[in-house]
Amino acid sequence: MKIAKVLNNNVVTVIDASGKELVVMGRGIAFKKQAGDDIDDDKVEKVFSLENKEGSQKLMSLLSEIPIEYVECTDEVIRYAETVLGEKLHDSIYISLTDHIHFAIDRHRQGLQIKNALLWEIKRMYRKEFSIGLKALQIIEERLGVLLPEDECAFITMHLVNAQMNGEMRETVSITNIVKDILNIVRRSFLIELDEESLGYYRFLTHLKFFAQRVVQGTAAEDRDKDHALHDLVMQQYPAAHACAMKIAEYTRKIYKRVLSKEEILYLTIHIERINRNEKDVTE
Repeated sequence: MKIAKVLNNNVVTVIDASGKELVVMGRGIAFKKQAGDDIDDDKVEKVFSLENKEGSQKLMSLLSEIPIEYVECTDEVIRYAETVLGEKLHDSIYISLTDHIHFAIDRHRQGLQIKNALLWEIKRMYRKEFSIGLKALQIIEERLGVLLPEDECAFITMHLVNAQMNGEMRETVSITNIVKDILNIVRRSFLIELDEESLGYYRFLTHLKFFAQRVVQGTAAEDRDKDHALHDLVMQQYPAAHACAMKIAEYTRKIYKRVLSKEEILYLTIHIERINRNEKDVTE
């Protein structure tokens, strides 16, 4: 491969056989080299290929400014996360997480600590991702010599969740808030404490995450004629759960301007009835 542009001693761009620009990283890969020179393949550590041109520009800008050890640290975190999650994360995380870790360490060294207002909810809603975040703090301490606080673990968790959904961070924050608020509506409606270790809670949480994602993205399920009779039957059989679902519908209408379909209310009612029944069975 021939160098198209030298960003710094450790980062260059190349043009592949299909004419696509790639970002290539490696310690000293561009030392005493210029555009048109061949790359030493033995020094190639990472090749970045982003589909989005704007993303590629952001990545090139980031890699040209941030020390290579931060990029290597982030790469280790991402590889660990993909192994634990069993899926490939969206390439955008190389930009967002590298930038966040660099900024977080810079703030920490200046004595500036930012509290994560959703720490409690993130820790409970995204347990697997949060455990990866804890490992990330360990990797950062080992590689960069800085021990970041637990609040940063929550921020890292959100970046991981965001990369799984391939969305924007504000959507991920909104989804987390929606789930938190719905859980509180259910707790208040039935005066119960939810068992966060139970399988029933995990199922309910999973449904709420997808539901919240549809609310934020404006893709709520549409009504189908055949579901109207089922909706009426469920409403009669589970009046308390249905009333709770209607509170949630009012919440999404007022806060997010989303009017839920009868089908969404139907599924919410069934899930609410199930979680409420599970909690009663445990306490009786």
